[in-house]
Amino acid sequence: MDIQWYPGHMAKAKRMILEDIATVDLLIEVIDARAPRSSRNPDLQNIRGKKAHIIVLNKSDLADKSQTEAWVKFYRGQGFYCCPLNAAQKQGTKALLATIGEATRPLQERLAARGRLPRPVRAMVVGIPNCGKSTIINALAPRGSAKTGNKPGLTRGRQWIKTTNGLELLDTPGVLWPKFADEQTAFNLAIIGSIDENVFPIYQVAEQLALFLALNRPQALIDRYKLKDIPIEGQDIIEAIARSRGLLAAGGGLLTDNAAALLLAEFKNGKFGQFTLDKAAE
Repeated sequence: MDIQWYPGHMAKAKRMILEDIATVDLLIEVIDARAPRSSRNPDLQNIRGKKAHIIVLNKSDLADKSQTEAWVKFYRGQGFYCCPLNAAQKQGTKALLATIGEATRPLQERLAARGRLPRPVRAMVVGIPNCGKSTIINALAPRGSAKTGNKPGLTRGRQWIKTTNGLELLDTPGVLWPKFADEQTAFNLAIIGSIDENVFPIYQVAEQLALFLALNRPQALIDRYKLKDIPIEGQDIIEAIARSRGLLAAGGGLLTDNAAALLLAEFKNGKFGQFTLDKAAE
C-alpha cells in the first residue's frame, strides 16, 4: 500500500518557511503525540540553524500518557526543549509559555547586556498538516486568530499573530515531505488525519487499522461496535462494523466503504481511548 501526498502548495510552503526562518527568534515544531516519530517532518528538522527549538507534543489527551512522558524525555535528551500539550482544551499552555521563556532567555540576556529593552519574541510555528498548529496559536492568542479544523490543509499562507504574552507567532501551512521512508509512517499519518483522505485507499487503511485494534485494543473494538467476537480478517471486521451500525444498502448488502470511513473517523477522534502509534525507545 503506497501512500504519498506532496501537493504543489507544500513545496511552496517549504520555500516560504526557509525564507522566513531568518526573521524569527524561535522555532516551535508541533508534532502529534500519537505519532511522535512519524509526525516529525525530516525536512523541517535542520532549518533552524542556531535558533532555539521547541518540540510540542500536541493532542496529548489522545496519546498514551506514559509514552508521551517517554518521548518528552527522549527529545530533551536530544537537546531540544520539549513539552506535551492539549491545545484544544488549553491544557499545558502555562508550561509551554514557561518553556518559551526558558528557550529565549539567552536572547533577552544578550539584549540586556547591550543595554536594550526586552522585545516581543518572534516564533515560527511549523509542523505537518492537522497537528494543531493553529489551535496552539489560538490557545495563546485572542480567540479565532487562526483558522482551525480537524482536517489537513486549512492554513495556506503566512499569518502573523500577536499574543497577550509578549509573543509574535507566525503560523505556517502544514508541510509533509516528498517521500515517506516506510509504509508504517504513511499508515500512521493517514489514520491520525494528516493526509488528505482523497489520496489514499480508505478501505485498505481501515482494514489495517481494524487489525491493529484487534491486536492492541480488542476489547475497545468489541465495546464500541457491540461485537460478540473479533473476526480474524480485516475485511470481516469492517463487515461486522457495518452490520453493527446498520450500514445497509438497498437489497440488504453492506455499505463497507461507509463502515471503513466510520472506523477511521472514530479512531482519529479518540473513540478507542489513548494510543501512541510510535513507541519510544527503551
